[in-house]
Amino acid sequence: MYRNTPPRSTIRLTRRGRLVLIATGAVVAGTAVAVPLLSLRGEGEREPTTLVIPEGWRAGQIYDAVDKALAQPPGTAKKSLAKANLKLPADAEGNPEGYLFPATYPLERNGRKTTPEALLSFMVDTANKKFNGAPVAAGAQRNAMNVYQAVTIASIVQAEAATEADMGKVARVVFNRLERGMPLQMDSTINYALNRSTLRTTGADLKIDSPYNSYQRMGLPPTPIDNPGEAAMRAAINPTPGDWLYFVTVKPGDTRFTNSFEEHRRNVAEFNKNQRNSASAG
Repeated sequence: MYRNTPPRSTIRLTRRGRLVLIATGAVVAGTAVAVPLLSLRGEGEREPTTLVIPEGWRAGQIYDAVDKALAQPPGTAKKSLAKANLKLPADAEGNPEGYLFPATYPLERNGRKTTPEALLSFMVDTANKKFNGAPVAAGAQRNAMNVYQAVTIASIVQAEAATEADMGKVARVVFNRLERGMPLQMDSTINYALNRSTLRTTGADLKIDSPYNSYQRMGLPPTPIDNPGEAAMRAAINPTPGDWLYFVTVKPGDTRFTNSFEEHRRNVAEFNKNQRNSASAG
């Protein structure tokens, strides 16, 4: 099946697994949802007592949220990494991406406001409790990878899956492509390399010199690309059985997986038709 795949200059698997032809111009790669870091407080309102970290946020977003929540100057949380003494796996090389676990965290402990380094340590400790247990370790070993690689796959699944129900299938596409020696070709890794979240990706974007460019580089990116939740992690260690190589969300609630490039092209054509109809109706 790998040998029958069209050349990578002809096709690409975008964010949300959307394969598109890239003969000219920019393309719409998926949908993004803007989530405010913290609501602005009016006069007389109490300061928040907890900080909610959503699934799929990147480390940079989390640093900004910690600074705002603790009323610290911008950049304080990131600078605190040097003294936080985070308990990260050796493969992370000090980068906490993937290990700032999405959850609700208290901003006060023992009646005193916490510090950025204590809050980040709490997140990493939570991730270690979730990831280092026997189920995850056994699941990673079963799929011939270590836990850090499983977290990296989970981060891609978190970014790419349209719904939680699709996560296992998206994970299977990742595994199938890796096993066949195919590049992952996902826009979520390009967006991470460029530190952005965008709906448009150009041909020039796909040529950037970065270890996170999954069009130019084979295998997994060197680190996770966001901080995945438990559902994405379960999918990464228990991918749904299947031979899929492509997937596309044709319309909300209708994500189609296939191992046939020709079938996928038809699905993409239907997606593009739906997009045109929506644009003309608007």
